[in-house]
Amino acid sequence: MTVKVVTDTTADLPPAIASELGIKIVPMYVRFGEDVFKDRVEITEDQFYTRLQSDPVHPSTSQPSPKDFLDVYKEIMPAKDGIFSLHISKKLSGTYDSALQAKQMLGGSQVLEVMDTLSVSMGLGLLAILAGRLAKGGASIEEISTAVNDAIPQVRLLGIFDTLKYLAAGGRIGKAKALVGSILSVKPVLTVKDGEMHPAGQVRSRAKGIERLVEWAGSLGKLEDLAVVHTTTPEEASNLADRLGALFPREKIIISRLGAALGAHAGPGTLFVVARVA
Repeated sequence: MTVKVVTDTTADLPPAIASELGIKIVPMYVRFGEDVFKDRVEITEDQFYTRLQSDPVHPSTSQPSPKDFLDVYKEIMPAKDGIFSLHISKKLSGTYDSALQAKQMLGGSQVLEVMDTLSVSMGLGLLAILAGRLAKGGASIEEISTAVNDAIPQVRLLGIFDTLKYLAAGGRIGKAKALVGSILSVKPVLTVKDGEMHPAGQVRSRAKGIERLVEWAGSLGKLEDLAVVHTTTPEEASNLADRLGALFPREKIIISRLGAALGAHAGPGTLFVVARVA
């Protein structure tokens, strides 16, 4: 059986990895006023972050439509025996529901599973990579579904933000809203639990925040996969990955970048570490 894996651009998968594993990525949308772009298709990360910091209009984001997913599923169907479609937490986006509607529109004519991963960014990305590896190795859709479902509780994410103003403006702040009133010199630390953003403390400086990320990664025990995700600080992300090389083989640490769909809410200077533990 040949299974095709589908995800969305909130997975923040590096293009080379998606290409190697044959993962199909459906783009989210980002809107600046009347200008609407497909994430990573019609607007690059550099273009987006430049405009985010200069445009007085705060961007809004929206999920792919059911038709967007339907078109992708129909494109894949003739050549594949099944489709495994996994997506950002439905508590953060309507993407999962759009994919589910597309499945219903197919009317059961295809072996298709749609999964809510309860995760975001490379949390979703690491699960997509797991699914892609299994699919490439010839696993059935049932085997892939079971493995990914078992791996969801193994995903960990911790991130430092320069500010919460972008999360607050975009309405995606979830349980972290208690931190909005923090003094400006404090850098919030957030995690994802049960598919929502939750506060995980505060640090007084960016350097202390990075130390927190390193210490946290070291506390996780045996690691299956590890990723560093940034919005606007590639050199900082690379340096952090070098430090994390003491915990996990450096050549296997994935460095990724938040696209427009998530960057609109995270803002410049955001830095995540994402892991899948054994």
